[in-house]
Amino acid sequence: MPRTAASSNRRPGELGYRMPAEWHPHAATQLHWPSNRETWPGACLARVERVYGDILAALTPHEQVHLLAENEAVRERAGKVLEDFAVDPTRITWHVRPINDVWARDCGPIFVRREEAVDGDLPEWALTDWEYNAWGGKYPPWEDDNALPAWFARRFGIPRYAPGMVLEGGSIEVNGEGALLTTESVLLNPNRNPALDRGQIEDRLRAYLGADHVIWLKEGLTGDDTDGHIDDLARFLAPDTVLAVTAPPGDVNHAALAENLEILRSATLPGGRSLRIETLPLPETRIEGTTVDGSAYVPASYANFYVASGVVLVPLYDTRRDGEALELIGSHFPDREVDGISCADLVWGQGSIHCVTQQLYGLPSGHSPKH
Repeated sequence: MPRTAASSNRRPGELGYRMPAEWHPHAATQLHWPSNRETWPGACLARVERVYGDILAALTPHEQVHLLAENEAVRERAGKVLEDFAVDPTRITWHVRPINDVWARDCGPIFVRREEAVDGDLPEWALTDWEYNAWGGKYPPWEDDNALPAWFARRFGIPRYAPGMVLEGGSIEVNGEGALLTTESVLLNPNRNPALDRGQIEDRLRAYLGADHVIWLKEGLTGDDTDGHIDDLARFLAPDTVLAVTAPPGDVNHAALAENLEILRSATLPGGRSLRIETLPLPETRIEGTTVDGSAYVPASYANFYVASGVVLVPLYDTRRDGEALELIGSHFPDREVDGISCADLVWGQGSIHCVTQQLYGLPSGHSPKH
């Protein structure tokens, strides 16, 4: 039976657990096949399915994918789409179960790793099960997605800790050594946890993710219906190095990104070390028509890359700037391939590669899942 917070008075951070950096080798990646017609109306669904084909073709040579489908009909449709792509079907583990949408990053389990033997009876990996409310209750229903971490814990017999706080995976970024980046516009937003103040939120980040040092940025991108997720703004490239996105004067995002950049430049890591900062300009973020939330802008950002076990998937949007993004991000991960994925259709739904992926750990090889 998976251990939960209710069965132990000690929280995972107190037991030696800490959230690893994304470049720590994964057991697998979690993805959800797109099927929500409110997010992907009309011809949008077929186009975004092709993006998923590209993602899976790039990802499956390097690691296993746990791919969730809303029902058997969706799974069959996905299989037909994937016939056009070089995807090894043995690298996909299908799960047919109720889901609400594709945003695995925000609703999926967030794993923590025990590096020190505080309790010899505890396994190396556990998962944290934060509450998910579709970015402040914006897009009901969300109950099926909110149930996914507990489902993973039951299915694979993984210890589970429930912090009792709303938090999306895209709202936090860690370096694996106790530092965490986030934004005030999300974690201090009253549509998430109105009863918690900054200190109480930091306590939960420390107690459940081992985040000893929190760096707070301010606002996110215009058109970002998450209220400003960090994974569109700033990402760790190494324990002491951060990629920050920028926009030129006159751009709708210039002021917010300039303020965030100044915060990063003045921030320090534990021990007083300054951050090394790399910058990339945003691609074009204004689109024709409006997105699902009625905005004329989309949160297109090169910071929304995904570091898998043998490859880095980089979203591409703008041929004038895509090459710079591939070169810079790739230079920080020389041990991995770098694969660009055209994401103009994916970001129309208000997210990109990092938003639809979630790294999984502690899934035993050859394990017979529990139903």
